[in-house]
Amino acid sequence: MIRPGKNGKRQEAYVSRAARNDARAVLALKLPMRRARFVQFMLLAGFAVLAARALYLQGLSNEFLQRQGEARYERTLTLPASRGKVLDRNGVVLAASIPARAIWAIPEDVSATPEQLRQLGSLLDIPERELRARLIDSDRSFVYLKRQLPVDVAEQVRALGIAGVHQERETMRIYPQGEVMAHVVGFTNIDGHGQEGVELAFDESLAGTPGSRRVIKDRLGRVVEDVQMIRPPVDGADLRLSIDSRLQYLAFNHLRETIDTYKAKAGSAVVLDARTGEVLALANLPTYDPARRVGLTGDSLRNRVFTDQFEPGSTMKPFSVALALDQKRIAPTTTFKTYGGRMTFAGHTITDVSRSTELDITGILQKSSNVGMTQISERLAARDMWNTFSALGFGQAPALGFPGVAAGRLRPWERWRPIEKATMSYGYGLSLSLAQLARAYTAFARDGDVASISLIKRDSAPTTTPVYTPQTARNVRGMLEVAAGFARAQVPGYRVAGKSGTARKIIDGAYSRTRYTASFVGFAPVSNPRIVVAVRIDEPGGDVYYGGRVAAPAFSSIMGGSLRLLGVEPDAQFQTLRVAESQAAQAGAAQ
Repeated sequence: MIRPGKNGKRQEAYVSRAARNDARAVLALKLPMRRARFVQFMLLAGFAVLAARALYLQGLSNEFLQRQGEARYERTLTLPASRGKVLDRNGVVLAASIPARAIWAIPEDVSATPEQLRQLGSLLDIPERELRARLIDSDRSFVYLKRQLPVDVAEQVRALGIAGVHQERETMRIYPQGEVMAHVVGFTNIDGHGQEGVELAFDESLAGTPGSRRVIKDRLGRVVEDVQMIRPPVDGADLRLSIDSRLQYLAFNHLRETIDTYKAKAGSAVVLDARTGEVLALANLPTYDPARRVGLTGDSLRNRVFTDQFEPGSTMKPFSVALALDQKRIAPTTTFKTYGGRMTFAGHTITDVSRSTELDITGILQKSSNVGMTQISERLAARDMWNTFSALGFGQAPALGFPGVAAGRLRPWERWRPIEKATMSYGYGLSLSLAQLARAYTAFARDGDVASISLIKRDSAPTTTPVYTPQTARNVRGMLEVAAGFARAQVPGYRVAGKSGTARKIIDGAYSRTRYTASFVGFAPVSNPRIVVAVRIDEPGGDVYYGGRVAAPAFSSIMGGSLRLLGVEPDAQFQTLRVAESQAAQAGAAQ
C-alpha cells in the first residue's frame, strides 16, 4: 500500500479550501430579478399542471378511464339457446341435444409427459403423432382438439391435468332412430346449424335465439365478475312431425327386403294420410347414419321421395281416364279395340304387354293398355290435360319448405305434339316425384279433391284443390280396385285400390331396354280410404322388373302393416281376397 507523504497532505488541504471558497462564491451570486421570476413561474406552472392532471384523472375523467378499463377486461359473452327436439306425431324423440365438451389448447402453454400425451390421444381418438404435431410442434396460438366430446370422456381428460389443455361446454345432437329416420330428420353441423332434412328446413325455429351477458375477465381469460345480463337466450321450439315411427320402421324394413330380393339400385316409399295429407312414413335406400357421417356421398343423402324425378309409366293412366269420364268423352262401359296390343299412331308404334283385342275402361286400367289410353287421349284436348295435371300438382314443387323438393317436368301444352299427348296419358313425356304421385292419388281416395301434404302434424284440415267430380272419383276408385285385384297387391281383410307402373329409364338421352323403374301406388280401405302408399324401385336387377311383380308386394306389406298399426277396421272377407292363379299371373304381367 502506498501512503501519502507530508507534501501530499498539504496538497489535499489546499484543494479542500479551494472547493469551499468556490461554493460560497456560487451561493453568493445573485440572478437578475427577471430571470428569477421566470424560474419561479416555471416551477409554479409545472406544479399547477401536475395538480390539474391529478384532479382530471381522479374526478373529471373517471368515466373515460372506466371505459378504458372495461375495454381491456370486460367482454360480452354469447349465451347459446338450447336447440328444440324433433318428435314424431306420438312424441317419440327423433333428434335431441345433450351436454358435451369442446377440448381446446394453447400450444405454447402445453406441458405434458409422453404418457399424458398417449392417454390424451387415446381418449380423444387422435393418433399420438398427430396430437403431438397439433400441440407441441404447432405455432398456432389456439387449437381445437375435439368437439362434441361426451361429458364422461371429458372428465377423464380433465383428470390428466395437462397444463394448457382446456374445456368448454357445448351440446351435441343425437339421433336415436339412426338410419331409419335419416332422410326425414337430417342432421346439424358441428356448430349446431341444420344441414339436411327438417333440421335444415326448420332450422330457425329449432335453433332459437342466443342471448348475451357482460362479464369481466382476468388476464388469463377467466370470468371474475358477472356485470349484466344483456339479453336472455330464447330456447328453440320442439318440432312435432307428422311421421309415425311405427309406420316408418315398417316401410323402411319392407323396402330394404325388396331391394335386397331384386338387387335393385335404390328404392323409396311414402305413406300419406288420405284425410289430412300428412306424411306418415317416408323411407329411402341407400341411407346413412346421421351420427356417423364420414365419407357420406350424395347418393346416400338424397331424399328420393322428394328429389328424384321419374316418368311414372302406367300409374299415370287413371288421371287421363278420370278426365275423360268427367268431360263425358267416355263412359265406364265404353269399349275400345286394342288390336292385339299393337297399333300405329302419328307415325309411331304403340304396344301393350297384353294381347287383348278389345277392352272396356276398367279393362284398359287392369291390363294397362297403352293402345287403349292412346285412343282415350285422342278425345281429350291438350289444354284440358295440362290443366288437370297442374291441378294434381305436377310441375310444381310441394310447399313443404323441405330442401331439394323437385317440381317435376310438365311442358306447356302448346308445345305438345299428338304423339306426346298420347304418351303423357300413359306416363311418358313428363316427370314427377314419388311424393307428387302419392298426393295425386288422394284425388281418388278423397272424392275428387287433392290434399296438400305436410311433414308437420296438423291440428286442422288440409287445404284442398278440386280436380274431379265425386262421382268420377268413385268410378275410378272402383276400377282401381279391380286393377289391384291380383294376388301380389292384396291385403288380407281390406279392399285395396291401386295401379302398377313400369317405365324405361332415359340413359344418355335415349330410352334404355335394360334399366327400368318399377312402381305401385294405391289406397285402402276402398270403402273409406284412410291411407295412400306409393313404392318405387329403381333399376331392379335380372329379368323381373315389372311394377306388378317387384313393387306390388312391398306395397301390400306396407299397406297391410300400416292399416293394422293404425287400428283401421277391415272392410273385406278374408276368404274373398284370393283370385284364380291364372288371373293373378295374367294381371301381374300387365302394366
